[in-house]
Amino acid sequence: MFRSSAVTGRGRCCFACSPNVGPRWPFTIDAIVLLPDHLHTIWTLPESDANYSRRWGWLKKEFTKGWLADGNSEQQGSAGRVRKRYRGVFQPRFWEHLIRDEDDFIRHADYIHFNPVKHGYAKSAWDWEWSSFRQQVAKGWYPQDWAAGEGNDYADIAEQAGE
Repeated sequence: MFRSSAVTGRGRCCFACSPNVGPRWPFTIDAIVLLPDHLHTIWTLPESDANYSRRWGWLKKEFTKGWLADGNSEQQGSAGRVRKRYRGVFQPRFWEHLIRDEDDFIRHADYIHFNPVKHGYAKSAWDWEWSSFRQQVAKGWYPQDWAAGEGNDYADIAEQAGE
């Protein structure tokens, strides 16, 4: 998702600015993980509102403004991207999947929380600070040692989530 490393510094604003879409475009973050070069999230939008694009656009705009104001860099964009006034921080698109049922939610939440382990950023989901995993442990949805230690079977988690 990101074109620049965003876990340190201003990257934290992803967690801070997301609730600030406020009453205009409300949503709930059900699961999220922020990695150095991308993020994954599950949102719940209000009934009869499926406008993910507006919310992503706002979040990407606000994040990019803060990121660049803090002196961070962006990647060089193509002439077409520059003409459209796209900045070189985020990819221009996102992937959307409608969660079908509770089992589908669990598969995708597992995939999200396992991602830092998969990419070698953490030895367990608990070790990765930039994730909703700790909040979900506090709610009793996961044990703290989930996806910890040897024998993590990412292939099963990814396959179940549809990767």
